[in-house]
Amino acid sequence: MASRAALNDIALRRTPARQSVDELILASRVLDDGLLQTQLSVPTAHCGGCMAKIERTLAQLDGVVSARVNLSTRRATVTWKRTGTAPPLLESLSKAGFEANLLNNLEGQPDRERRRLIVAMAVSGFAAMNIMLLSVSVWSGADASTRHLFHAISALLAIPTVAYSGRIFFQSAWSALRAGRTNMDVPISIGILLALGLSIFDTLHSGPHAYFDAVVTLIFFLLIGRTLDYLMRDKARSAVLGLAKMMPAGAKVIAEDGARTFVALDSIAVGDAIVVAPGERVPLDGVVIAGEGDVDTAAVTGEAMPTPVMAGSKLLSGMLNLNGSLEVRVTSTSAQSFLAEMVLMMEAAEQGRARYRRLADRVATYYSPIIHSLAVATFVGWFLSTGDWHRSLTIAISVLIITCPCALGLAIPMVQLVAAKRLFERGIALKDGSALERLAEVDIVVFDKTGTLTIGDLRVTEADIDKRYREVALAMASRSDHPVARAIAASGEGRSGVNLESFSELPGKGLEARRAGHVFRIGRSDWALSTNGDIDSLHTVFSVDGELAGHFRFSDREKASARDAVRQVRELGLEVELLSGDDPGAVSAVAGSIGIAEFRAGLLPQQKVQRLEALADKQCKTLMVGDGLNDGPALSAAHVSMAPSNAADIGRAAADIVFFGQDLTAIPQALRVSRAARRLVRQNLVFSVGYNLVVLPMAVTGHVSPLLAAIAMSLSSISVVANALRVPSQSEPSPNTARRERVLVPTGGAA
Repeated sequence: MASRAALNDIALRRTPARQSVDELILASRVLDDGLLQTQLSVPTAHCGGCMAKIERTLAQLDGVVSARVNLSTRRATVTWKRTGTAPPLLESLSKAGFEANLLNNLEGQPDRERRRLIVAMAVSGFAAMNIMLLSVSVWSGADASTRHLFHAISALLAIPTVAYSGRIFFQSAWSALRAGRTNMDVPISIGILLALGLSIFDTLHSGPHAYFDAVVTLIFFLLIGRTLDYLMRDKARSAVLGLAKMMPAGAKVIAEDGARTFVALDSIAVGDAIVVAPGERVPLDGVVIAGEGDVDTAAVTGEAMPTPVMAGSKLLSGMLNLNGSLEVRVTSTSAQSFLAEMVLMMEAAEQGRARYRRLADRVATYYSPIIHSLAVATFVGWFLSTGDWHRSLTIAISVLIITCPCALGLAIPMVQLVAAKRLFERGIALKDGSALERLAEVDIVVFDKTGTLTIGDLRVTEADIDKRYREVALAMASRSDHPVARAIAASGEGRSGVNLESFSELPGKGLEARRAGHVFRIGRSDWALSTNGDIDSLHTVFSVDGELAGHFRFSDREKASARDAVRQVRELGLEVELLSGDDPGAVSAVAGSIGIAEFRAGLLPQQKVQRLEALADKQCKTLMVGDGLNDGPALSAAHVSMAPSNAADIGRAAADIVFFGQDLTAIPQALRVSRAARRLVRQNLVFSVGYNLVVLPMAVTGHVSPLLAAIAMSLSSISVVANALRVPSQSEPSPNTARRERVLVPTGGAA
């Protein structure tokens, strides 16, 4: 069986009409519930219409669960059920008029599309400059023989230029028409060919006018816009590839006999032991089983200071081992590692269907038929009123060119693309493009406490446990990753050797285990105890068969950026609220220190959801910020949600936006970018629609020549792209960024 790299190389050199089940499975990523995810390269997709057509074509296939297209990378991500037969992905796209290949490496192949665009633009630019020089003489009043000569020379320059540079539009238009659909390149191609044909006719008949300058200039400006669009998308994609390039090709796996063999990442399984030498990046998520050293986590968490690691420390792919050889037990495959997740998240950033984008895609879909009908009506109207087919056709060409929906097609995607890139540069990754629009609509920010506003690195300050069950409590705590459990486990001397018959963790309540016929619980008093008694202040208790057998108190530390983040959020005109499962005293202390007046304590996960639903009933649009296992339901229920990259897996999966590191000022930064993006989207939409409303009457009434139409339409597209680049690249400075962590009052430790 061919290797993945070899198979990918073969797939990119040809366009197969169908693929086998084995080939498709080999190129796919295995998900849960019997699902597979396949990435396809679709290099001919370049507009909203193409994206919608590809998604509809794939979604109609038996077994396909979902299909999403990313225009930045020109990839289609297809999730399908493994039922024995593979859905004909490539064959179906080929019938729909799209070239497609299996793609299973992130780096891809040499960028031929960029070279093709740049060369075509250079050729058309050279021809446009020379033809414009000849046209100046014609416009200046050259005699008939000179005018005819210059028209002939212009034709000799224009015809090969149109054939070479214009093929980018012609191929796209022909593929669409052959598949029974239309796209933005159809009116462009018709306009170019009509103007070229009319100009050749006038040149052969020594006519006074020819529009070779308009034809070539139109192609030149269109290619400028398309190349700029491509380069911007490629630049945004470079952030994704930068992450992907951090992944080593493989790692040294330690065999049972101690031998060390270099193995490709795809072949390393969960549970394998690998070696990470000094100077190497951690290839896969894992836990240190031997060795000590310092790790640079800047690429993953944004922390500038190296982090010391030792046996038991968790590592994420992308971290850099600065010193000391580390033996690491792998906890995730390459397809499910932290970096792989971040790559997929970035690629999904522009795939969301926000309201504005759906509107623009819908308008662009119906726009081309409307343009064609309008151009035909203009020709018929002018011909019936004047009887001059030449002038009627010239005006119809101007209408066809000047009203092309290129600017409208770029208005929203380009802003969304630039905004996603700006956020990623600040360590903020969008999981869904629609999250950007929803974030701009937020009017209240709701925070979790433990692990979000506070460090979550709890320390036991008081422990009163029945000595008979101390080892049981430590054994229970050692099986959980919750901050409270970690603090309890860390308070013990060495690892407990007690075996538990069963163990379970209940989000928002605590830990439960069974041993020797007894039920042990660590957590909320109202859950762990059969009767509360006089223990309201003891939030985290240890019980045996429902009877109190001990309690714990903890201390936590406020995050250095918490107060500054809350202040900046308030300066943006938003309300702030704190929801926590911790006891009222601890929550009140944190809220008072950070500056949050509205807070609720002692909440279970479903009670957090109920509070968010109550806010929604009041027409409030909430941004939920949380990180724990018990925050998953609330993150899903909020209008939009954020979580740090080191959050629990379920929390990170439920959030719409993930920010690297622990700096909470990422929240107001994301809010500013989202608001700026919304403002620019509206500006682009107003400009795109307003432009057509202004120029259409001028073109229909014959006041715009094909040359002016070409320049006006091209400049409108370039203006939309240029306006999108105005998404702020730097956040507003924070005058008060205290970097000191403060120890707060004792807390019960619930998230």
